[in-house]
Amino acid sequence: MARYLCHDEPELFEFEAEVLDSRPGAVCLSRSAFYPGGGGQLPDQGTLEWSGGKIGLTGFEEKGGRTWHLLAEPIDVSGTVRCEVDRDFRFLMQQLHTDLHIVNALVFEAFDGALVTGVQMSDDGSARMDFDLPDADNQKIKALEPAINDAIAQDLPVRVIYVPYHEAQNEPGLLRSKAVTPPPQADGTVRVIEIDGLDRQACGGTHLTSTGQSRPLRIRKVDNKGRHNRRVRIELLDDATR
Repeated sequence: MARYLCHDEPELFEFEAEVLDSRPGAVCLSRSAFYPGGGGQLPDQGTLEWSGGKIGLTGFEEKGGRTWHLLAEPIDVSGTVRCEVDRDFRFLMQQLHTDLHIVNALVFEAFDGALVTGVQMSDDGSARMDFDLPDADNQKIKALEPAINDAIAQDLPVRVIYVPYHEAQNEPGLLRSKAVTPPPQADGTVRVIEIDGLDRQACGGTHLTSTGQSRPLRIRKVDNKGRHNRRVRIELLDDATR
């Protein structure tokens, strides 16, 4: 897969592009800094403005090797467009995704390399992560909350590197999903997120540049989902609930 512009230029929130193709309610652009979603992370939100007006985006569609930007109304758009990524929503997703890496790292360490079986982030500041953890003590999982918040408070640097795919396959703990693995880039590498001294794993989402940019969180609940799965539900704390 081609590298996303939002990965290479994570601070690019406003940009211009040309409409390469269109249909009522959707456009394909010459370039895009929107994150289209994936790996349990919701797609970016934002707007598209052109000579005929301004409209919100409702999602993205991968088709024929191209990314289509879905519009809030079934209208036709052409020419040059000015796009704006919703910074606040992107930041919310960055917090949740980075925090889930912390959760993942601590569960992986505490439970002998438990693999992830599912992830979903929500627009209300909550998220869930499922683990293959048969016979696990749910209270032991919930007891990881102080360590999670300590990792946030330490303001650990978060870095992005690219590792050759064959090396990623051979490095224990780098690929931690039981079902889904981030696809290799066009150059044969895998995108890897490193949290200094804590975590190193393949991932295609958007993240903070340091853990301290996130609000603290709480583990709201740990559920049994079948004989093997444990679902860890987290939520970011706001000023009123800290």
